Amino acid sequence: MTELSDLKIRWSTLLLLVCFKTARVLSMEAWAITDWGEATATFYRGQDASGTMGGACGYGNLYSTGYGVHSTALSNALLNNGFTCGACFALECRLDGSKWCYPGKEIVVTATNACPPGSEGGWCDPPKLHFDLSYPMFSQLAQPVAGVIPVKYKRVPCKKRGGVRFTIHGNPWFDYVLVYNVGGMGAVCGVAIKGDRTGWHYMSQNWGQYWSASPYLVGQALSFQVRLCKVNTKEFYNVAPRNWGFGQTFEADNNFY
Repeated sequence: MTELSDLKIRWSTLLLLVCFKTARVLSMEAWAITDWGEATATFYRGQDASGTMGGACGYGNLYSTGYGVHSTALSNALLNNGFTCGACFALECRLDGSKWCYPGKEIVVTATNACPPGSEGGWCDPPKLHFDLSYPMFSQLAQPVAGVIPVKYKRVPCKKRGGVRFTIHGNPWFDYVLVYNVGGMGAVCGVAIKGDRTGWHYMSQNWGQYWSASPYLVGQALSFQVRLCKVNTKEFYNVAPRNWGFGQTFEADNNFY
């Protein structure tokens, strides 16, 4: 074989490997990639991240639920109809796209809200991939005089303190549960609930990370089964005692790691 032919084969092999890797990344959902993808970012006003409180994931006061300023709203191409709530993303400002970027800076944020179409000057319109960061997190990536910056992003595991938490709302005939402080891949795609005298009752996503079902469970110790999106399922037994009440929050002894 000639040296020229050998060189052509090597280049062809390299090209195939590059194309395979690119196709693998592009074939994944935008909200699921664990290799770097490209998006844009803006920020909420409010240096205390007050503009990010409440929101489409249902976490309410982000300080009391443990997310604090390390938060972001997502365009729906990334939020995935609420099923990406609780997921964690690493972001870097793309130096080749903005003079306002700080070099070598990386942040990790949790998805806690939606960035709806028509907001942020149209940057959140479908099918755009966009992060609307809290002001403190944006200012770690770039000078906040920049209205919008190009970023690269990827999904990363969430590191949480303590166990998965469950806040129980509703009434005796309607269980309405917020699931949060979830570690591992963070985003919850399925929940089931059981009393100590029943089997498992699968819950429906009501909105964000609120899940609902209608078994009568008053006076029973409660256990939960939580399924992370495309990953694993874990059972959390006897999280709430038999004398639990609506409006109370209970923390499991363990988490996803």
